[in-house]
Amino acid sequence: MENISLIAMLSIITAGFTIAIGSIGPALGEARAVAQALQSIAQQPDEAGTITRTLFVGLAMIESTAIYCFVVTMILIFANPFWDYAITATGV
Repeated sequence: MENISLIAMLSIITAGFTIAIGSIGPALGEARAVAQALQSIAQQPDEAGTITRTLFVGLAMIESTAIYCFVVTMILIFANPFWDYAITATGV
């Protein structure tokens, strides 16, 4: 197997694992955060505005993890830094 084919195969497999794990973790974290916020609002309805505002900030922080994984995946697929090394090493 050529180096370029090996790099392509490993990049696609790594990108798949990155997006899979990077989307499952934040989804579970967001679900837990929303469940806790709803429980808190049910116990203290007067503080719903504060809880909701804090919830949205927390959800944005949790979602940033998934966005970082998406960016890494796009870099691996479309702008892989190993392509230049493989092309210069093989002389293709």
